[in-house]
Amino acid sequence: MALERLKSVAQHVAGTGPPPHPFDPLSNAEIEKVVSIIRSAHGKLFYNAVTLREPKKQEMLRWLENSTSSPRPTRVADVVALAPGGAVFDGLVDLEAGKITKWEKLEGVQPLITMEDLQIVEHVCRKDPKVIEQCVLSGIPASDMHKVYCDPWTIGYDHRFGSDIRLQQALMYYRPHVDDSQYSFPLDFCPIFDADKQEIIHIDIPEIRRPVSKAKPNNYHAASIEVEGGYRKDIKPINITQPEGVSFKVEGRVIDWQNWKVHVGFNYKEGIVLNNITYNDKGTVRPIFYRLSLAEMVVPYGNPEHPHQRKHAFDLGEYGGGYMTNSLSLGCDCKGAIHYMDAAFVNRAGESTTIKNAICIHEEDAGILFKHTDFRDDSVIVTRGRKLIISHIFTAANYEYCVYWIFHQDGTVQLEIKLTGILNTYAMNPGEDTKGWGTEVYPGVNAHNHQHLFCLRIDPNIDGPNNTVFQVDASQGAGEVGSKENFYGNAFYAKRTKYSTVKEAVSDYDGVTSRTWDMCNPNKLNPHSHKPVSYKLVSREVPKLLPKEGSLVWKRAGFARHAVHVTQYDDDQILPAGRHVPQTSGEPSRGIPEWIANGDASIDNTDIVLWHTFGITHFPAPEDFPVMPAEPMTLLLRPRNFFARNPALDVPPSYCSTPSQVASKEKVLDAADKMSKLVVTGGEACCKK
Repeated sequence: MALERLKSVAQHVAGTGPPPHPFDPLSNAEIEKVVSIIRSAHGKLFYNAVTLREPKKQEMLRWLENSTSSPRPTRVADVVALAPGGAVFDGLVDLEAGKITKWEKLEGVQPLITMEDLQIVEHVCRKDPKVIEQCVLSGIPASDMHKVYCDPWTIGYDHRFGSDIRLQQALMYYRPHVDDSQYSFPLDFCPIFDADKQEIIHIDIPEIRRPVSKAKPNNYHAASIEVEGGYRKDIKPINITQPEGVSFKVEGRVIDWQNWKVHVGFNYKEGIVLNNITYNDKGTVRPIFYRLSLAEMVVPYGNPEHPHQRKHAFDLGEYGGGYMTNSLSLGCDCKGAIHYMDAAFVNRAGESTTIKNAICIHEEDAGILFKHTDFRDDSVIVTRGRKLIISHIFTAANYEYCVYWIFHQDGTVQLEIKLTGILNTYAMNPGEDTKGWGTEVYPGVNAHNHQHLFCLRIDPNIDGPNNTVFQVDASQGAGEVGSKENFYGNAFYAKRTKYSTVKEAVSDYDGVTSRTWDMCNPNKLNPHSHKPVSYKLVSREVPKLLPKEGSLVWKRAGFARHAVHVTQYDDDQILPAGRHVPQTSGEPSRGIPEWIANGDASIDNTDIVLWHTFGITHFPAPEDFPVMPAEPMTLLLRPRNFFARNPALDVPPSYCSTPSQVASKEKVLDAADKMSKLVVTGGEACCKK
């Protein structure tokens, strides 16, 4: 892996090597070229984003089918820039032609808030006389302003200011000591920051004042834990080794592992993007998904008091999951034999920057893949599985989101998200009633109820691009007990409801019926079941969007109103809350609500996209503070009628004995010896019986 990375770096420096894969993110050199082209035409600008404009799907499919004779799709950069004074521009740059093909000034929209934008606010707050005054009223001496911190958020939407001024709201905190956790000392006022003027233009002050807490610090760093009794002493090391190396191959950004092949992309909003996912089924390479990504999320908070209604962060659309990505560390974020991928972005000045080790790729033991013991004679087969994990972690102010795309040997794709980090907190007075909108997790610290709702974008390609979605519900058979068709009353079956139009596909999860959704290719049937080849979405953590219909969140986060939407494929429909999310009013609702407006549009046996909203509702507790234990959630994309038999039968077993071998002790021992050699060759340890 190290040799591959050195080769890649050498090719980049020398400008040699093959052209980038059409799905590859823009390189540092490409970003710099784009900025140079724009700068020559439009002078000084501030850059919000320079990213790959993915090729049109039809062009890309032709190239993927035959890359030697089909034209290679053109490299196009998608640009968002701001002029001094705040004007916003969208642009496209053809990298091969070296020219701008689109340059459009936008009105009434704001692009996402970058990390550079966020870091300015804290410094301005510390020097602002009105903020200093509020800090003094909260019990903080003016001389302690260096101990005052803020988490800048987009303002969501506030009718007092509209969308023409680029704003942030500052959630204020205090740190008695530089190593203390600020979230134990929240402040009760909220400054509004004008990003164009770089000044505080307003402060929201509550009717009931809440001075800064006088409780002792509640910390989680090492020195604090040592003072409070130290760390556990009974944990022994676990070492993960792969002495013969990993079982996957990486060529550029294409990974080949256990019959799977997938291109790993990355962009500033979605983070990891997986493209052209195929499975080699006994020599036949079968397409499964054209594109998978975590396309948006919203975090609505449940306190109705002003200005908390503004707290509903779209962490991807308003800040960018790619921009907030951590540089991962071996042994901490990832463990084992790791292959890393970096991420290249543009900064405000137009320079290319790099997040090292943005993506971690590694294998893990996955426990038992399958097993069976014959109770008659104890003959047994047990096969342990492994999984390939492609992950990144991003920090959205107080929260960490750990995103894991997991590939299994049985043809399953799994998305797992772990939520950790620190609760968003608000000040409270001693004995104050939280009214059920939050929980006192520490003296003077109110953690509000909230949800994390993620939107998964699935572009199925199940043995080809023409697919259909079916809703599948576990249903009781017709007929009452004693009837001819259901005499014993025990009949049940999988009720399949076909989605033929966009409006039919608007659906919610139903735990009573164990509802799943099948993405099928109706043009190809399984040879045994005679059912269409398909992949099933299995997702059980699907809470309802709790803000009511007509609320600000409901209007802005239209994608979260239902668990599933299905739309006709469109090259421009990638982001379910719209292209530019900050400060949208939700009137009209952008993204999916626009795309499903024609409810009669056909989604039957055609190129479609399935949008799935899932997540958790979090009622905080003291156990979540001062830092949260990781809470996982997961969903599966599982093959159903896709393969003729278990596709993992060729994974070498850890142990296997047949009835005839059990019958003869000598044969059993001989077989165990042979199996030990076979399995060691396959890279697994043989368990002795």
